[in-house]
Amino acid sequence: MLLRMTSLSFPRLAAPLLALLLCLLLSPAAGAKTPEAFFGVIGDGPLLSGQEDVGAQTAVMHAVGVGSMRLAVYWDSIEPYATPADVPVSDQGRFVVRDGIPTDLAVYDAAILAAARARITVLPVVQRSPTWAALDPQAASSSPPRRIGDYTAFLRMLVARYGPRGSLWAEHPDVKPVPIRAWQIWNEPDITKYWAVEDWAPAYVRLLRAAHRTLKRADPHSKTVSAGLTNRSWVDLRKLYAAGGRRAFDIAAIHPFSRRVSNVIRLVRLARREMRKAGDARKPMMLTEVTWSSGKGESQFNYGWETTEAGQAARIRALLPALARLRVPLRIAGLYWYTWLSRPVGGADSFDYSGLRRVGDGGAVVDKPALVAFAQTVHRLTR
Repeated sequence: MLLRMTSLSFPRLAAPLLALLLCLLLSPAAGAKTPEAFFGVIGDGPLLSGQEDVGAQTAVMHAVGVGSMRLAVYWDSIEPYATPADVPVSDQGRFVVRDGIPTDLAVYDAAILAAARARITVLPVVQRSPTWAALDPQAASSSPPRRIGDYTAFLRMLVARYGPRGSLWAEHPDVKPVPIRAWQIWNEPDITKYWAVEDWAPAYVRLLRAAHRTLKRADPHSKTVSAGLTNRSWVDLRKLYAAGGRRAFDIAAIHPFSRRVSNVIRLVRLARREMRKAGDARKPMMLTEVTWSSGKGESQFNYGWETTEAGQAARIRALLPALARLRVPLRIAGLYWYTWLSRPVGGADSFDYSGLRRVGDGGAVVDKPALVAFAQTVHRLTR
């Protein structure tokens, strides 16, 4: 796995991590176990800010064994205006009109090309209605779309750009394509912060069903991933099935956050039990967010699973092998650590401390103990 790193450069690669990678290169292979693509990270926050060298970041991802990146695709930032006439003159230079709508894909083009160069697959999670398309414009990005057709049109545009016949690949013949074949529809609709409708399941299933049809028409081999469900995720998965969602997706998703590793495993088992009850025993499941925050003593808005940086690393060492052992019996298709790169220390929210890396003083990227734990564990599990 790590032998491929010799063809890459590593700007901002911290000395402890570089020493770790050299050690891994010299360690003997033990035979393949878990596919590299099983281990993913989330791409959001500072990674997509425009302040970071996304190519350097994906090179480090590749070196430490990341096989897939779940990319936060924000509809409201890509298509903030409904028509070209709505775009302020001062802002017109950054938009390309696609299917009649001003579209800014610059950040995503860069991230997806960088991932392709590092041979990392991308799972987009397509979310957040722009004001012009929202059911409740006052709720902004937490509102579902007013017209499902606006969302599915956005999906078609994304497939045309990043799918197997995507225009991005035609425009960059120097990059070997890694087309996007799986698409996650929204994020955590069981929480009003992300889906501002109390009885979320029926409305979400209507969106999911339409998105699934759209994706199959645009790319018959595509996979539709349902939104990650959190908190009492198995109960909300039951609600999704009760609303008629069984045939509206190819891969189920949950976000099993808990204080203990053993309870994360329990949440996965509970979700699989609900899938069996619904007749979906053979359908894969993804854990599209797993994490522990290292914000203990720092963050003010907490969830109960905060720990130290050392505790975060210890939990990674325990969780990844446990999930790898259950990959086949529980049909787990992949896991994604939230997140790759965190904001500088000082944020109020617990999730601001979840990264394997973080932005440090002066903008330099700092490797946390969690990154070393991730690299060592993935190397052991994939060789």
